[in-house]
Amino acid sequence: MLLILVSFINSRAQYKKASFQASGLTCSMCSKAIFKALKTLPFAETVQTDLNINEFTVLFRKNSNPDFDLIKTKVEEAGFSIAKFWVWVKVPNLELKPEEHISLFGKNLHLMNIRPQEVEGDMRLQVIDKGYVLKKEFKKYSTFTNMPCYQSGKMSSCCKSIMGPMAASNRIYHVTI
Repeated sequence: MLLILVSFINSRAQYKKASFQASGLTCSMCSKAIFKALKTLPFAETVQTDLNINEFTVLFRKNSNPDFDLIKTKVEEAGFSIAKFWVWVKVPNLELKPEEHISLFGKNLHLMNIRPQEVEGDMRLQVIDKGYVLKKEFKKYSTFTNMPCYQSGKMSSCCKSIMGPMAASNRIYHVTI
């Protein structure tokens, strides 16, 4: 029954876009370097920038499988870092619980610092992994869990007991709403 539910969620969910605030920008040439790097992403439909708040938005191609780590890598290769990172996903009716591990449209997610809630439709998730938030914020979020997967970003024993026998090297994103 659980496998059917996970398959249903994965077939109806759709990651739509990612937005992030970049840190370390000092001029328009800096933002241009990030913009050019993001344009090379194979799953990017369009890239938008808001120079007033150093925010970039990557709209994903329909039915694509966006790679959040590749976005982060492109920003870092351009010489900058991410201060905050959000993704928008369209989900069917879904009940969320704190410290829950779920698989959503091909991505393993660990829900942190949330209240139990039911969601449906467009949902904004903030990725709170190392490199997706400032160091101070990462440290703050680390107080909300004692699960080892948060420090590594890789599934570990805490995830396998909840999500089944998945390889410990699988990527897991830690998110909050």
